[in-house]
Amino acid sequence: MLMLIAQTTNIVQQAAAAQQQNADNSHLGALGYMIDGGYFMWPILFMAILGAGVVIERWRSLRLVGTDGAKLRADVIQMLHDDKLEEALALCARSTGPVPAILSVGLHRYEVLRRLNYDPARIEEQVVKAMDDYGVHITAALERNLPILATIANVAPMVGSVGTVVGMVVLFQDLTAPLQYGETILNKAAKGIKVKLIVTVWGLLVGIPAYIFYNYFSTAVNRYILEAEETASQLVEALTIRLATQEATSSGEGRIHHAPTSKTGVP
Repeated sequence: MLMLIAQTTNIVQQAAAAQQQNADNSHLGALGYMIDGGYFMWPILFMAILGAGVVIERWRSLRLVGTDGAKLRADVIQMLHDDKLEEALALCARSTGPVPAILSVGLHRYEVLRRLNYDPARIEEQVVKAMDDYGVHITAALERNLPILATIANVAPMVGSVGTVVGMVVLFQDLTAPLQYGETILNKAAKGIKVKLIVTVWGLLVGIPAYIFYNYFSTAVNRYILEAEETASQLVEALTIRLATQEATSSGEGRIHHAPTSKTGVP
């Protein structure tokens, strides 16, 4: 009789301790969810911290390159027409972003080849090649760390689903264990399912914002890349016109210099 009373008291104490633990975890907020979710919550927490860091870094970086590319491009091309190449290079050096970077590369190559007296067709070809080669580096710099966001957007919900499935398997194994005092199969199953679904919820809460920010940054990067390509095209067009004008001027001066003269020395 005393043994039965002791066992009953022990069961009541275990049930009270379990209820107290659940109550304590519920008061812990996010930490309580982490404890209830199990081991799969830690990879999701790591991905959440990593994703937040990438979002902050990309946001700050893209804001720094958000200059008025159209105005800068127009100013540089006008300086090029006015034969103010040094001023155009200085303006590009003072600015940040893909537009001044691509302009600076093209103008530097043009200046070097012009001083070496290259053929105009060769100058244009080399300027285009220089800007194309540098465009790859601009794209890589703009897209830096974006694959991390894409990976988090895909992996976080999957980790949450795996954690829930594993938790459900463990739960059904636990349902075969003896019930505690005052506990039913339905209550035990409901508590277990609630705890295991926490992992899926947090996986989605991490993956969905990562997917949204990835699409936002990808759109911004594509806009900057298109602006850089447009800048390269307009610079090549301006250089073509300038080289053709210089060639025509040189040809005209040559014809005047070699004009035939009469015996009296008067042309």
